[in-house]
Formats: sequence, structure tokens, C-alpha cells
Amino acid sequence: MSSATKNGPGRPPLAPRPDHALADPRFPRSSRYDPEWVFENQMGPNVLWLAEWLAGSMALEPGMRVLDMGAGRAVSSIFLAAEYGVEVWANDLWISATDNWGRIRAAGMEGRVHPIHAEAHALPYADGFFDAVLSMDSYQYYGTDDLYFRRFSAFVRPGGRIGIVVPALHRDFAGPVPEHLTRKQQSGNVFWDADCWCFHTAAWWRSLWSRYPFVELETCEAMSDGGGLWQQWERALLPWGGKKIFPSDLECLEADANRYLTFVRAVARRADE
Repeated sequence: MSSATKNGPGRPPLAPRPDHALADPRFPRSSRYDPEWVFENQMGPNVLWLAEWLAGSMALEPGMRVLDMGAGRAVSSIFLAAEYGVEVWANDLWISATDNWGRIRAAGMEGRVHPIHAEAHALPYADGFFDAVLSMDSYQYYGTDDLYFRRFSAFVRPGGRIGIVVPALHRDFAGPVPEHLTRKQQSGNVFWDADCWCFHTAAWWRSLWSRYPFVELETCEAMSDGGGLWQQWERALLPWGGKKIFPSDLECLEADANRYLTFVRAVARRADE
């Protein structure tokens, strides 16, 4: 990748100019990265924004061993290693370890990011191996199971942290799913399908994680303008429409106007043994 070469070894592609499409003062670290690299490797809302938002509550330190669960094309893993000096295991089911290894090498992150192909219920890690585990836009697909969090948190050492960012709701629906979420958009896509029932409020996630005696919940909150940030991402993607892997949901997000759709971050500390 030319931008990787331009930035030299050991550094992922940086932005060619400071005022690019994904620059946002709320995310100064993410704003340094080349938007074309982010667009080419995206699998949903901007994972660098989500990773930076989550990392702000995670107390990441250089040298930590970190699991990036549902890492997609390893963009978030490369970002975490480069920005926070951590060693990352980029775990994904949909993208092969070989594909991710190519991106990791192109970013000069050999030895700092390790690609792993594994399913969420068959993870090949030792208990207590990680200092922190993170998941951006993935945990909602498997972590709503009441029994899953015990196994997931076991991979973290006592005192380590577990953090997630998930698509979510500001509030529950008072009745049926609002019509603007279920109607067909001009892109041909319908936003709300059966999989979206894994979207929950911050209060729902707080209630789930607060049940467990083996963790201490530290943060659980909705992004106040999460729907607006999601719109911002979809607008930025429009000129790169040919590289988008899903049809645009901008029409739905604009109609929602941050009434329901947002993101939630939750962080818990593994209790001392």
C-alpha cells in the first residue's frame, strides 16, 4: 500500500492532510489516519472512532496484552498497537488470519499484532492471559447471552478490564419498531431486520453486567450524539460508495435524527481473586 510505504516501517497509513473526511476533534488519534485506508477496510461504522472512544475508558498502557474481539480486517488492532503501544491479538471469524496478516505486515505491525481466526465460543486463549479485552461493533452478536460474559471475562487477569462498544438504542420502543427504521430506503436496504434485536440501551447492558460478582462495572453509557456520528460516517462514505460493503443507511439515520440509534460503551474491571 503506497501510503504505508510513505509513512515508513512500523507505522500504519497516515492522513495526507489534516482536514480529511474522517477528521473529527473528538477523536484526535483517529483523525491522523488515511481515510482511504479506513474506507477500504471498513465493515461497519468507523471502527477507529469507536476504538478511540472505548480506549479512553480502558487505561491502556504500553506492553499490555490485548484481545481485539471481532477485529474484522484488523484496522482497530493496528490502531491500538500503534497508538497505545499494546500487543494485540486480532480475533475474527469472518476474515481469515492470512488476509489480516497481509494488512498487518503492510502497516509494519509484525510482532505487535497477531491475527487469529476463531469463533467467539471457541477461543484458543489461556485464562488470565490478557491485560484487557476489547470489542467494537461485534459483542452484540454473541454477548447478549446471559452465560457468555463469565467465559469471556475469564481471559482477563484479575484487575484487568473488559470493554465493549456496540450499536445501541437511546431508549426502548414504546410500541412496534418505528416505521422509519423498517421501510426500504432508496439504497434498497432496510435497516431494521431480525438481527437488530441485539441492539439494547445502556440501562439494559448495565443491568446485565451488574449481575456478575466476578467483575466491577466502571462505565456504561450511551454516546449522546451517537446517531449523529453514525450519519457523519455514512456521509463521508458517499464518495467511496463503490467500496462500501453494505448499502447506505444514511436515509434511515437522518430520519431517526438520534432519537433511537446510538452506540453504548461498557467497561468492567475483573475482580481480584
